Amino acid sequence: MAQDGAGTDKGASRSYEELVAEAASVSTDGWDFSWFEGRATEARPSWGYARSLAGRLAGAGAVLDVQTGGGEVLDFALGAARSRPGLTVATEGWPPNVAKATALLRPRGVAVVAVPEDAPFPFADGAFDLVVSRHPVRPDWAEIARVLEPGGTYFAQHVGPASVFELVEYFLGAQPDEVRSARHPDRERADAEAAGLQIVDLRAERLPMTFHDIGAVVHFLRKVVWMVPGFTVDAYEPRLRALHERIEAEGPFVAHSARHLVEARKPAV
Repeated sequence: MAQDGAGTDKGASRSYEELVAEAASVSTDGWDFSWFEGRATEARPSWGYARSLAGRLAGAGAVLDVQTGGGEVLDFALGAARSRPGLTVATEGWPPNVAKATALLRPRGVAVVAVPEDAPFPFADGAFDLVVSRHPVRPDWAEIARVLEPGGTYFAQHVGPASVFELVEYFLGAQPDEVRSARHPDRERADAEAAGLQIVDLRAERLPMTFHDIGAVVHFLRKVVWMVPGFTVDAYEPRLRALHERIEAEGPFVAHSARHLVEARKPAV
């Protein structure tokens, strides 16, 4: 999604039907959010994950990128790194993204391996000195610890609790406390430590995400499918139309994303 202040409102003066039809026809493959430029913005965390990752890659020997999506973040970081690791491997579970990531990352010498999100990593113990991930669905701390060599590092940006829940709850209603508190950084700290990792850095931020038209909402919910499971335009047409009218009358719909930066280390033997 575009950074705050980028572009203009491309949905201005267009009907509900036009905006929704366009958004429903756009491909959702990969994690390229350029379509949102001028239609939605998202503030970025202060730590700048992709650029920080580039610095980490320059000093690494063997790197694993978990749930790489379409490979866009890893591709950027490799391009910005002063030097590249001797070995870089990425995993991805969704077939369209596997194909997209392979096409993007193969020219950089990265092997993309199709691995379901809930499956063990098909790699040997201690195979990597750096494991990274941007927005994993559920970090498998035991597997991360297993494939890290002693002294190795896990460096990632995770989605935090109740992220974009203003939008989620608009469609689904108020969510129970156990759902709102899922992905809490304190819980992830405890899970990482239980797997034998030491937390070196843990920082959290909540950041505005602004939707300027209903098309941006539709495309976002089609792309980020876990926000409103089973979302379709037909199923939520009354709520979508009401939100369109609200945006037209009151201005953009603002939600807040939750992000946290995690750096963990496997103790040296």
